[in-house]
Amino acid sequence: MTSLFQNPASPAPADLVTAIEATGRRLGSLRELIGTVIFGQDEVVNQSLTAILSGGHMLLIGVPGLAKTRLVEVLGIVLGLATKRIQCTPDLMPSDILGTEVLEETAGRRAFRFIPGPVFSQLLMADEINRASPRTQSALLQAMQEHHVTVAGANHPLPAPFHVMATQNPLEQEGTYPLPEAQLDRFLLQIDVNYPNLDAERQMLLSTTTALSHTVRAVIAAPELMELQSLVRKMPISEKTIEGILALVRNGRPETSELDIVKKYVTWGPGPRASQALSLASRARALIDGRLSPSLDDVIALARPALQHRMALNFNARAEGVTIDTVIGAMTQTLARM
Repeated sequence: MTSLFQNPASPAPADLVTAIEATGRRLGSLRELIGTVIFGQDEVVNQSLTAILSGGHMLLIGVPGLAKTRLVEVLGIVLGLATKRIQCTPDLMPSDILGTEVLEETAGRRAFRFIPGPVFSQLLMADEINRASPRTQSALLQAMQEHHVTVAGANHPLPAPFHVMATQNPLEQEGTYPLPEAQLDRFLLQIDVNYPNLDAERQMLLSTTTALSHTVRAVIAAPELMELQSLVRKMPISEKTIEGILALVRNGRPETSELDIVKKYVTWGPGPRASQALSLASRARALIDGRLSPSLDDVIALARPALQHRMALNFNARAEGVTIDTVIGAMTQTLARM
């Protein structure tokens, strides 16, 4: 049996090498297909696929109109996942997401029947999740972590695989509720969606305002996706990469950091889920590229989406203009010197 902690220079089993290389080619074709309808967001697509292959959830943050909703729809199609969507509003109730029991009478007998809510899907889109009330946001916590929900004392398992892709607008407006730290920690990655460049916006303009349109098709099915998620966990990872992940995460905590910028400006740092997220996501990133094992470069590339929502800055940082990007940048510089 292959050890997870393996020197990348040592040979991996032939069947594992073949599976990884073949998967890399298929995922390359899948990315090209997504790129025919999602323009100028290559890194967003890569990070989204990384989160799904890692078996995690993701939080997409960007201003309106940047194709966040469209991205979720396209991913659902190409990955063969049953997709449902929730438009979060302040009056959305937990039962609107989880489902509810109704009293029915059949053949003279009365009994409760559970009607599943939209959370019973393989890819759930929670649009503008910060517009939902804290009570409704908390209804997603058990589903995201334990992959089942409890209604009226009964447990109801969710379909497999199960992923939540939530969107959030970074604008401070009335009727929004910040996500609690416990829920933010459930998201494997926070993916920032920025404006497209000029060429991509030109493609977007021509594609959406003319009679010509591009469509996508299913490339893989849900059972195969679960096999790929299992393959990610079988990929070897070197001790150097593991040590780099641990060093990065522990450097983000004021109590254990060697960096003055962290000690001075960070209120609380990333917990153990950050290490787990980086370990899985770095393997998934390597798999997408058809590489046999992740490296420190993968960890550095994923540091910001894996850590930025798991850290909080104090008042001094805000007063002096220090951002979370500045802090994570200092953390990755120490990792690059390993």
